[in-house]
Amino acid sequence: MPDVELSFLAYLRGRCRSLPSIHLGIGDDAAAITPNEKLQLSCTDQIIDGVDFLSSEHALKDAGYKSVAINVSDIAAMGGIPKAALVTLTLPVENSTKIAGEVYEGILEASKKYDIAIAGGDISTYDGPLAINVCLLGEVAENKIWRRSGASENQAIMITGAVGGSLLRRHLRPEPRIELAQELQTLVEVTAAIDISDGLSLDLDRLCAASGVGAELYTDRIPIHSDATKLSESSGRSPFQHAWSDGEDFELLLTMSQQDADLIALQRPDLGVTQIGTTVGRTGLWRKHDRKLERLPPQGYMHQGTTNTDNQANIKQNETSKK
Repeated sequence: MPDVELSFLAYLRGRCRSLPSIHLGIGDDAAAITPNEKLQLSCTDQIIDGVDFLSSEHALKDAGYKSVAINVSDIAAMGGIPKAALVTLTLPVENSTKIAGEVYEGILEASKKYDIAIAGGDISTYDGPLAINVCLLGEVAENKIWRRSGASENQAIMITGAVGGSLLRRHLRPEPRIELAQELQTLVEVTAAIDISDGLSLDLDRLCAASGVGAELYTDRIPIHSDATKLSESSGRSPFQHAWSDGEDFELLLTMSQQDADLIALQRPDLGVTQIGTTVGRTGLWRKHDRKLERLPPQGYMHQGTTNTDNQANIKQNETSKK
């Protein structure tokens, strides 16, 4: 699609902002980025029409915004700051230029909000659904990087914000916790972190597995989003079940010392960070029920092959996969 690519590149050059670290951006065979003394972070995620959004129902601008924001959430979960993005659009042949323009409106909105330079990417067409892939580059000081594998026994398990029910349009406009992550960097020592993309319990289980610990949860303290309550009115599932497994909340799960958790609770309750449990030596997720320990099965979205149909059940948050 040389004509579409050339004309669209000209459009992007006029719309995309740059940063001092971008030595060469859009227009050459590769971007050139000036390195610094910090660690460079890189992550990538792809969203596909019929799996992660429905072009027949959802604005393409929202899909573009989401494609950037979900990657920003990954950088936040590493304790870093996003800097530059490479964007690849795989477009349906029909109306490809129009679709690209609408998608990029959301990409540019998100990149402006999170101070990200679009350094390059690729555009192609084929006989298939729209797919948007963003590779995001960020940075973090070597002694400040967060990993999934740093938790140890008897540490506090914390969550930012409230979870559940994101299918009621929050999944299209996620708000990654990048600013909150940077504030926590100055206040406490976070020992492990992960963002909630596939479900609170499933992502917590992944963090615990990486760290070789388990979790004893205070399930009554898990902040449940009002959307989870609203969705439960028609889904046949409880608000807690939605909070436990819905995913695409893009909040952060963190571990830290109990002393640091108490400090946040006492001095910075305005941050909206809640302790929901404690790490333990036995593996798995647990809660105390009638003075006994009860094991809780992790639930959430499991990545597996899907077909492209215009069906709400095919969206990443579909209810069937979480029961």
